[in-house]
Amino acid sequence: MWPDFSYILHSLIGTQPDNAFSVIKTFGFFLGIAFIASASLLYLELKRKEAQNLITGMVETVVVYKPIDWQDILTQSFINFVIFYKIGYIVSHFEPFKMDPAAIIFSTKGNFTTGLVLFLITAIYLFYKMSGETDKKIKTAEVFIHPHQRLTNITIVAAVYGLIGSKLFSVLENWKSFVKDPIGEFFSGSGLTIYGGLILAFIMVYRYVAKRGIRPIHMMDAVAPSLMIGYCIGRMGCHFSGDGDWGIINELSKPNWFIFPDSWWANSYAHNVLNEGVAIPTCQWRYCSELYPKVFPTPLYEIILAGIITIILWLLRTKLHRAGLLFFVYCFLNGFERFFIEFIRVNPRYSIIGFDLSMAQFIALGLMLTGIGGFIFYWKKNIPA
Repeated sequence: MWPDFSYILHSLIGTQPDNAFSVIKTFGFFLGIAFIASASLLYLELKRKEAQNLITGMVETVVVYKPIDWQDILTQSFINFVIFYKIGYIVSHFEPFKMDPAAIIFSTKGNFTTGLVLFLITAIYLFYKMSGETDKKIKTAEVFIHPHQRLTNITIVAAVYGLIGSKLFSVLENWKSFVKDPIGEFFSGSGLTIYGGLILAFIMVYRYVAKRGIRPIHMMDAVAPSLMIGYCIGRMGCHFSGDGDWGIINELSKPNWFIFPDSWWANSYAHNVLNEGVAIPTCQWRYCSELYPKVFPTPLYEIILAGIITIILWLLRTKLHRAGLLFFVYCFLNGFERFFIEFIRVNPRYSIIGFDLSMAQFIALGLMLTGIGGFIFYWKKNIPA
């Protein structure tokens, strides 16, 4: 496994791990790639639906000129203070920062001097700029904004609320750990529950597009393939970093029909980012643990399944001519895949009306039922897509 980029470079060119590249965490890297890939597919779909007149933009009043005022000066100066308050501390404490960036970023630690210097520089510069402005009136203009031009805002809304939702659901799944250390657990870089992120991000993006004149049902169809490719790449981050989303112990002999590598059947997740398991003999690096016995590499299975589902959705997007159908196919396939993979995953179980299932399985069941019900409902509504 590669907990951070220094381990990736060690595998590629043989450099020593735990160097300056440790600041780039593997999971975070793949998370960023997931957002880029999702946004790219969504952009293509929004453009296609705009060309077919299925979705359209709206005229908005935008500010094209605004003179700087004292509120702007203080706000921007404070933002730069916070940024350089952290940067100053990071520069002088780079070793602990590269080991655990989140612990530094989400703490109160910082360098007051560097923060204050940038606060003053920013305030003086903006005051000088303000004093040279002759026009003191706010100027606005009427602008027609296309749906694809909102992609950046949609991505930001999805990213912010996706991360918040992921963390909130992770807290619910690991309540005992949260109670022991609420601040540390909530602001740690680990522990992100994908379904939690999907649910909250969906709600907030739905509200955002509905307020801006984009028909949500067409947006739901447009976003289905991008959600799945994001899920696929996100699971790559889980697998390659070894973040704990692995399966149950697998001591079964690899069957003859399983033609793939041994590590695809049972994996020790050596050098996992959690440092879980037993010590690796002779290893002197920071991440020197591996699981014993080995476990099912469930993130790898989900990468494959999510990739297949992405291809299916991408092919179906021009074949299903009724709005809403593609999104509810996504709901069913996503729930179906996750429900069955959970039987070999390590997750807390909850007993509800006689069923001992994980929280993800209950959500997956809900997704499958939603997929079936939604598909039937929108098939009957027959809205052109």
